[in-house]
Amino acid sequence: MSHLQSLLLDTLLGTKHVDGAALIKIQEQSLSVASPGFNVMPGDVRTLVNGFAKNPLQARRKGLYFKEKYYKCVRADDYSLYAKNENTGVVVVKTHLYLLVATYTESMYPSVCVEATEKLGDYLRKKGN
Repeated sequence: MSHLQSLLLDTLLGTKHVDGAALIKIQEQSLSVASPGFNVMPGDVRTLVNGFAKNPLQARRKGLYFKEKYYKCVRADDYSLYAKNENTGVVVVKTHLYLLVATYTESMYPSVCVEATEKLGDYLRKKGN
């Protein structure tokens, strides 16, 4: 298991309020690592990268389609994108090299998912990732 995958498992899934997590390489538009069973298709990778590369406000207005579900965007800025579909959601945090993606389900606290994802994003940015 790589260091990055260990970080995902320990700091995100370890909270019990993150269902799945992944790191996407922004430049290559490819999946770097993901938690077990969390499959991110190439179309989903492009959707998330474009959500930041183009205009985050566009993602806020139109929402986003991720893992075969439509999500209404509740926050979109240069570093964070939060979207929800009823009681589930996706949190995306941009670092220098990666998009950090975390999802939560109905039985989880979105605020814990957001906090853990943002903290790991801050950590990766400080490390130059």
